[in-house]
Amino acid sequence: MNRNPKLKGQSALVTGANSGIGLAVAVALANDGANVVVNYITHPEAADAVVKQIEDNGGNAISIKADVSKEDEVQSMFQQMIAKYGSIDILVNNAGLQRDSPLEKMGLADWQLVINVNLTGQFLCAREAVKEFLRRGMIPERSCALGKIICMSSVHQVIPWAGHVNYASSKGGIEMMMKSMAQELAPKKIRVNSIGPGAIQTPINTAAWSTPEALNKLLTLIPYGRIGQPEDIGKVAVWLASDESDYLSGTTIFADGGMLLYPGFSTNG
Repeated sequence: MNRNPKLKGQSALVTGANSGIGLAVAVALANDGANVVVNYITHPEAADAVVKQIEDNGGNAISIKADVSKEDEVQSMFQQMIAKYGSIDILVNNAGLQRDSPLEKMGLADWQLVINVNLTGQFLCAREAVKEFLRRGMIPERSCALGKIICMSSVHQVIPWAGHVNYASSKGGIEMMMKSMAQELAPKKIRVNSIGPGAIQTPINTAAWSTPEALNKLLTLIPYGRIGQPEDIGKVAVWLASDESDYLSGTTIFADGGMLLYPGFSTNG
């Protein structure tokens, strides 16, 4: 744990935190002093391993199973968190999935699943967090803000992605949902921002980096010349959750190694 933690005394919920980016964010928040709820829907042993990792580092965490696309399960998760930690200060809306296919072969079930988890899940969790922020009220010694919400988006809220229409649509929706929430909630001192990761080395995109050939092809899209690591996103999340970013609201921070610079135009502009 950091000697001068930025999030001391605060409590955070990270959805989809038993692997990949969510895992790294949960560990990073805990290392900077936050109590952390590790949300998961499958693989409870992985969630328990994240809790153990946090505890071994001197932090405090619990795991809670909940499907973020189900209203009753989200509400139950918040009730369990508040019973354990008293309230919530930070929500990281990270849970997400892909169900890829060409458009003409995409089933309605795969479209709906991705929208339900990636977009509706963020709405349901944000709504419950805001209810609790307003109920609890400001605690100035804990944070300048009444509450902080971080939406995990993607470079694909900007870059179209053929073969991934459901996923890209969910991320485009997250951008406008985040901005609309930020506009509505800023006067209440609730900050809402997003992180837009580029290519990150996680299980969700193993095929993109698991062979030297695939990795080299991927790197042609990344001017900085390396694939991102989950810890890169964890560092951004800690900063966005801290008072160091208190003047940011309605902003997406893209952590993408320059992918949004459209490197294909660097020699052909």
